Amino acid sequence: MLYVCATPIGNLQDVTLRTLEVLGRVEVVACEDTRHTRRLLERHGLHPPRLLSFHEHNEAARLDDVLAVVRAGGDVALVSDAGMPGVSDPGYTLVRACVDEGLPFTVLPGPSAVSTALVLSGLPTDRFTFVGFLPRGRQRALGALEAAGATGGSIVAFESPRRVRSTLEVVADRWPARRVAVCRELTKVHEQVLRGTADEVLALLAAEPRGEIVLVVGPRPDAGPVSSADVDGALRVLLGHGVGTKEAANVVATLSRLPAREAYRAALGVRRSLAGGLLE
Repeated sequence: MLYVCATPIGNLQDVTLRTLEVLGRVEVVACEDTRHTRRLLERHGLHPPRLLSFHEHNEAARLDDVLAVVRAGGDVALVSDAGMPGVSDPGYTLVRACVDEGLPFTVLPGPSAVSTALVLSGLPTDRFTFVGFLPRGRQRALGALEAAGATGGSIVAFESPRRVRSTLEVVADRWPARRVAVCRELTKVHEQVLRGTADEVLALLAAEPRGEIVLVVGPRPDAGPVSSADVDGALRVLLGHGVGTKEAANVVATLSRLPAREAYRAALGVRRSLAGGLLE
């Protein structure tokens, strides 16, 4: 049996009794960093017979070693350095292989930086999108944020301390009124949460922040649903007053939840209708 085990995201006390029981009896613990996992095990008095490194650089090479134990009826625990394996950490390929081969596996729930940061942010939690680590580059990061923001809920992202200021600048330019939270070093001694608009948080954030960071971006302050009739009506007014198609689409995209491409398609449709005399 493969046990996918969530481990502490900072405080070593944040581990479930069930996970400790499994880690104490399995034949192999496949871990992202054997040194990191050994500290957790020693903290709780556990000494499994074998630790096997299993990380993003050797995952493919080690896959069959882990599967061989499970195929033979043995027990393996899969852990990452923090949180749930497979969520922005190694593990997906192993789980997928078990599914494909019909091998037994289960997941032991536990600590999660995503849910911890979301609740700690004080931002709406009824709907959210997790985007993992944001892509490098301002335009690519903006594209990922806009795609997630189109859902109308909060956005949760992992971010490097080296890039978090740049990302906040992108948010400040695109969504100056949205509330954000920068959650740093969650559950650790120096845990810090900065809340406000992106500009306000930038003013509070250290010039060179350190540690693990989770960024939460709240939904639009007035994020109620926008009907197609509302969109067409706004476009008709703008286009009727001589505003260009692209400019009108940008205004509507900013004031609604529509992605820029959808707003532009809607603007083209309204422009054609106006040209045909179908809309007065």
